[in-house]
Amino acid sequence: MRIKKGDQVKIISGKDKGKAGNVLKVFLSTGKVAVDGLNLYKKRVRPKQRGQKGETVMVVRPMATSNVLLVCGKCKKSTRVGFRIDGNKKVRYCRKCNSDT
Repeated sequence: MRIKKGDQVKIISGKDKGKAGNVLKVFLSTGKVAVDGLNLYKKRVRPKQRGQKGETVMVVRPMATSNVLLVCGKCKKSTRVGFRIDGNKKVRYCRKCNSDT
């Protein structure tokens, strides 16, 4: 997967198109990512004790990795990610400014 936890990404499709945020979690098996503060949906929560009221909370839902682009730390543009081999390490790099991410 080209996106890792902690990366800054920009959403390119969906209801939050154009917004940016940090990746909270990556789901490798389904190919999805959860982005902090984006793709929020309402969820009803039942009361925990007697006498309490139920409430509605906003929950982050995972979205497909095809709907997000990595934001380069150097040029601050949303870009595709490339890989190259430096010695024995595989390194991600920005396709626009050619710097390591």
